[in-house]
Amino acid sequence: MTELPMGSREVRLARTRAGLPAPGDFEIVSVPRPAAAGEVLVRNLCFLVSASLRQMIVKGASDEKGVPFPAIRTGEALRGEALGEVIAAPGDSGFSSGDLVVHFLGWRDYAVVPVTQCRKVRDDLPDRAAHLGHGWTAYAALTRGVAVRPGDTVFISSGGGAIGSMAAQVARLLGAARIIGSTSTREKADRLVAELGYDAAVHRDGPPILQQLSEAAPEGLDVFLDNVGGEQFQAGVAACREGGRVVVLGTLSQQLAAEDSGNSMPVPLDSTHILMKRLLIRGYSADDDPDARQEWERHLGDRLRSGQIRFPHVVVEGLAEAPRALERTIRGGYLGTVIVKI
Repeated sequence: MTELPMGSREVRLARTRAGLPAPGDFEIVSVPRPAAAGEVLVRNLCFLVSASLRQMIVKGASDEKGVPFPAIRTGEALRGEALGEVIAAPGDSGFSSGDLVVHFLGWRDYAVVPVTQCRKVRDDLPDRAAHLGHGWTAYAALTRGVAVRPGDTVFISSGGGAIGSMAAQVARLLGAARIIGSTSTREKADRLVAELGYDAAVHRDGPPILQQLSEAAPEGLDVFLDNVGGEQFQAGVAACREGGRVVVLGTLSQQLAAEDSGNSMPVPLDSTHILMKRLLIRGYSADDDPDARQEWERHLGDRLRSGQIRFPHVVVEGLAEAPRALERTIRGGYLGTVIVKI
């Protein structure tokens, strides 16, 4: 066995600000390699860069009820979903050296993870990084949060993000007939159609979103999966036809607003639409349905190998590049899931 280095690196929050973060707000610190001490020692291979991290590091961030990830204080290491290899584990933990695991202590070379917070995954995917994909979130939302039916017209806001880039494929698997995504620019809208399987895309740089939706889906929407909030939530609800189903997964427009803390997302709605069209609107967390993740992962390898599902992602090489990758992710500079390879 190769001797392990005595040191490790981690990305820490150096300072907070009220606006969007910049690379200078973080520092890479060398620390002694942590000891397992009755927990699982993991060598991280790669980790997910999520725009929602901004909500945890903004100045004045606090632990929010219903949000599973606590705020990060100045001087603390950043956190996020990571894929790693077990180096050592307690004998009765169910983990062994060499196991591949997913946990939430990314942004560092080595992590000591409580046994209950480590999840073993199979090492049989064409690309190991696909374990960090959010196809399972989209699958849970579109089968449990709402039920996509054959022939449905589906609108997915933030269609090029980590969830949205998988959601179009999931909706198609479930029989959706027409799938529309939203994004920030005309260029990215074209890429949603050309690369991610959308039938049409709307974008913030164009006419009002509701006008674009009315042109893309003149008969209205059956399902609206919202990751954004704000104008897009308002427009998506208005564009639903009778019996439309709306599932809310996120509020990116507020989380990423430069002048706001990202912890609230007020938006006016015309309740006449909800009443007269008999709309169903619900907030949803995929964590509430762990069986959906098990279903998704059971078939993921086969679907990736057959080409039935793709994993659109960008790989950023090296821990030192992670802060810049976070800034670019928050500003919408990537398409698909963003992975830092250590």
